[in-house]
Amino acid sequence: MPITTVTETLLSQGVDAALIELSSDDPRVTKNATPYGIVTRTNMLHAVVLDKLSSDTAIGNIATYPVHQVEKHEFLFNAMVTMTRQRVKRLMVCEGSQAVGMLDMTQILSAFSTHSHVLSLSIARANSVEELALASNRQQQLVDSLVTNGIRTRFMMELVSAVNEQIIERAFELVVPPAIHSHCCLVVMGSEGRGEQILKTDQDNALILEPGLEWPNQQKVLDELNHTLARLGYPLCPGKVMVSNPHWVRTTDAWQQRIDELVANANSESVMEIAILADARAVAGNEALLAPVKQHLQQKMEGQELILTEFTRPALNFAVPLTLFGNVKSSKQGVDLKQGGIFPIVHGVRALSMEYAIDATNTFDRIDQLVAKRVLEQATAENLSEALKHLFKLRLQQQLSHHDTSNAIQLDALERPERDLLRHGLHVVKKFKQWLGYHYQIRH
Repeated sequence: MPITTVTETLLSQGVDAALIELSSDDPRVTKNATPYGIVTRTNMLHAVVLDKLSSDTAIGNIATYPVHQVEKHEFLFNAMVTMTRQRVKRLMVCEGSQAVGMLDMTQILSAFSTHSHVLSLSIARANSVEELALASNRQQQLVDSLVTNGIRTRFMMELVSAVNEQIIERAFELVVPPAIHSHCCLVVMGSEGRGEQILKTDQDNALILEPGLEWPNQQKVLDELNHTLARLGYPLCPGKVMVSNPHWVRTTDAWQQRIDELVANANSESVMEIAILADARAVAGNEALLAPVKQHLQQKMEGQELILTEFTRPALNFAVPLTLFGNVKSSKQGVDLKQGGIFPIVHGVRALSMEYAIDATNTFDRIDQLVAKRVLEQATAENLSEALKHLFKLRLQQQLSHHDTSNAIQLDALERPERDLLRHGLHVVKKFKQWLGYHYQIRH
């Protein structure tokens, strides 16, 4: 169709964008991809006014390809996460490879009161650390609103992780000189790297530099970056796993050498550093710099029985808080959900992912991939995922009601069904630890 006809069609329908079915011989369409582009009124205006294209130009020539998409059966919330992460206002809705409709940001915003997109825009538009701090402070309202609306914990993690990423990336852009941006890569690790944090926790970050990069004032800038993130609500890391510590700033080659050293000396300290690196995720700068480092770590660790045994040991060190009769064991300090349940699952799954060369960093994605590789049975995987989700949810409720980042929970604060679910979850953890001990032949 020519641009003119499309403009008239959009006008008569009262819409400002349309999906364009591209021809099968269009060179942009890759094999197995959905053959649709998208065109908006702005595209058409630019084409005619700025690019001086004739108004009878075929619409396919100016359509944007590819189009971000969601499956028809997916949750509306997932669509919002995709829009926030990809920074787009529209998504194509598909049934298999067939387009069945289009979803607009305004439709989602009217269905949700969370306005993550509004927050996302204010982060992108922040031109100073002060403006970014204002946007960052609104993140707590987003979390409160998600909890009030009963949004599922895993979805919350995904959305908050997408927003966190954008705040950290914008801080990097504001603090690090633009000439350096494409020559280094900022990575986050820990729960942020796995996309499993809802409330802001201590910073865990590192930097990968391009070999031969000349960067005057490097240390001063990196100190400022960590302090800026602290101002934005991410506390400084007590263990100094941050870019202000030169230990966590290296070129790609130096990172690969460091991995060789760590694997060669498999003691408890080097094993912890390997665990931190295993969760690294690129959030700013030249993200391609992370791939060779991750691949090197994966190749070095795959099938390394001896080191993996040492690596897994910490997951088995803490006792599961269950009594002899299988009830939840509480103390004055409460039940430590992290030591007793979250850490053994996260760390045990991380060890298995390294053994079987799995790329994912998120624990739930890792569990899915372990099923695909037939390492875990479907039923075990489902139990682990459900137990982990419930532990995360209980910890979040505790932290929100007490306004702190504690991992301990008081049993008497729980309703009976929640206590039963906690007991069931801890039994899942106990069974998984026994399986890990058997798998890696660890006596403890």
